[in-house]
Amino acid sequence: MTYLVIRLATLGNVAMTVPVIASLSRRYPDAHFIIASKKPLGAMFAAMPNVEFYEVDNRLDWKGVVELWRSLRDRVDYVIDLQNVLRTRVLDGLMRLSGKRVFRVRYGRIQKHLITWFGWNKRPLPTEFERYQQTFKQAGLETDNDFTALPIDKKAAASINKRFGTKEGRWIGLAPFAKSKSNMLPYRITKELIQRLTIDPHTRIFLFGAGEIECEMLRQWASVFARTESIAGQLKLAEELELMRHLDVMICMDSANQHLSSLVGLRAVSIWCATHPLIGFAGWKQRSEDIVQRHDLRCRPCTCHGTNHCRYGNYACRKINADTILKHI
Repeated sequence: MTYLVIRLATLGNVAMTVPVIASLSRRYPDAHFIIASKKPLGAMFAAMPNVEFYEVDNRLDWKGVVELWRSLRDRVDYVIDLQNVLRTRVLDGLMRLSGKRVFRVRYGRIQKHLITWFGWNKRPLPTEFERYQQTFKQAGLETDNDFTALPIDKKAAASINKRFGTKEGRWIGLAPFAKSKSNMLPYRITKELIQRLTIDPHTRIFLFGAGEIECEMLRQWASVFARTESIAGQLKLAEELELMRHLDVMICMDSANQHLSSLVGLRAVSIWCATHPLIGFAGWKQRSEDIVQRHDLRCRPCTCHGTNHCRYGNYACRKINADTILKHI
């Protein structure tokens, strides 16, 4: 049997499928899984022998939906839609017309909106991993929670060793950015954190990020602080994962780097501002005691994924001091 698994975006959400797909790959060696997602993300599935990565254009328009259907309709038996947006629903419909069985994830969007908009029923929701697992269960595929880390990519590991040398002392990763203002610490807190961490001469900081503006800002910070290096935009995804494997800890926001850390078994001190782990986006097997957040704000969470607006105008959720984060580290 061949299963088409659709998860187009975002980097963090695609990374959250990896423990589930790895479980399926191991439990069903005779099955074939085709992962339809964005081009740079194939490295996360490269070590799974019965998993094929199908590159989809970053902007999957309606023409792309039809092309995807024409390319794969004769190759697959089942469709697992883990995106569940309008474009993938159209693709689902075309696949059904072609005689394929389709199973679509349920994200509980109404429940999430009731929590974030009105503050109702603030109880933990199923995690994204559990939602993915339930979708595959509907298709008759059972999963487990045995995933701990991806195997070492020898080529990427050799590249990292050549570039950064033998590890000495503590290596700490810091990913200070997120897509939305509500998910990031103020810059002054981040810079204070870097300054205080680099007081220790045996500590080396690696700054993670993406995007032209972020890369330039991190480059400037790296030039100011001792033993601090920006790798933003300089490494392939496989190399980033292997560098993370060398780290002692990753400090990150509620962002993709939390989930990438989980893929190599790295503990992440994750900082949650406007968002909240109860919505279901905590990293795979990350520890609850490594989560930094404000428990004294009744307005949290006010968003599922982040926002550039604060209903009170003060972004109180971002006011987490460096001492609190350092204690967790």
